[in-house]
Parts: sequence; structure tokens; C-alpha cells
Amino acid sequence: MTLVVGAVFAALLLCFIFIIRLYAVVKKQKPQPGAKGPVAVLVVAGSGGHTTEILRLMECLSSSYTPRYYVIADTDKMSQEKICTFESSRGQSDSESQFTIYRIPRSREVRQSLSSSVVSTLHALQYSLPLVFRLRPDVVLCNGPGTCVPLCVAGLLLGILGMKKVLIVYVESICRVQTLSLTGKILYPISDYFFVQWSALRDKYPKSIFLGRTV
Repeated sequence: MTLVVGAVFAALLLCFIFIIRLYAVVKKQKPQPGAKGPVAVLVVAGSGGHTTEILRLMECLSSSYTPRYYVIADTDKMSQEKICTFESSRGQSDSESQFTIYRIPRSREVRQSLSSSVVSTLHALQYSLPLVFRLRPDVVLCNGPGTCVPLCVAGLLLGILGMKKVLIVYVESICRVQTLSLTGKILYPISDYFFVQWSALRDKYPKSIFLGRTV
């Protein structure tokens, strides 16, 4: 009985420490990207419109955002070609055009049930953790595909473990006018910068930043 009580106490203590550490990481003062030189950015692309929107956002980033790590779902048949075309059109030198494309399992298919999504997301997390821990990006930039959830969690864990503070920047898709996407609702509490493209969303979610149409 004593061993059981001790194990429960230890588990509760670990949970308490984890929550305190999580709060400290989320509330920590945000560093300014680019203030200390090149910024390694991990860009999460999704099939279809998500990839188009994220590449339009990438057009606004300066050459100091390098290297660029693009992550797409393993079932995505279109995004790799779009990314390569985009990067080749930037007209940068070899030293500036540093990008790599990685694939991980898709977290959630279109119309997939929430219950089965939990299992597939955990499966994707198995691939996201070693990838993010190896790349150690300064910023994770995403705009809605479910694939970004395990990648953002992995980035958050880097901070919780005291290895590196990773900025999580989320830009809600322009098609979300009145309500956030499921991915947006999940990442809203833990993101460092959460951008929306409609004032109605800014009014509902006070943490969000409204800059008008960004794509």
C-alpha cells in the first residue's frame, strides 16, 4: 500500500512539475526572430490550399530565414513540386537557397473521426519528435494542416526540457471567418504568435493578432 501511495505521489509531482514548466515556456518572453542572425524555420505545408497560403507567407520572409525545413504528409502528392518551384523562383544564391523537404505520417485525413485522429496523431508524433529534436529550428511556421500539431508539440517539448526555445507561429487560414479550425483551437493556447485574417476571429480570441489579409 505504501508503495502505491508513493508511486501516485511521484506521478502527481511529475505532472505538477511538467505543468509548471509548460506554463513557464508558454509565458516566457518571446525572442525576436532574426535579431541574432539567420533563423532556422520549419514550415509545415498541407495539401491544396494550405500549401498555397504558406508559400505566399514565405514570399514575405527575408533571406535571413535559412535554412528552411519543409515538412509535408507522406500521402501529399502535390506539395513537394510546389515547394521546389517556389524555391527555384526566389532567385537566391546557393548559400541562401538552403531548403530541405521531409515527410511524416499524416495526423488527420479529411473527414477522419476525432477518435481515430488521436491514434494517427500519436503515430505522427513518433516521427515528429526525432525530426524536430535533430533539426532544432528557431521557428515553426504553420497555417492549419493537422500535420503541424505533432510538430508544434515536439517544438514545445524542446523548450520544456530546457534544450531550446522554439517559437510557434500559427496563421489561421483565410477561409476561417467565424470560427477557428480544429488545428487552430488546439494550438491557440500554446502558440507564441497566433494570427487571424478576419476581425471577427480577433474579437472572439483575444490572444490572436489581426493584421488584415496576409495571403
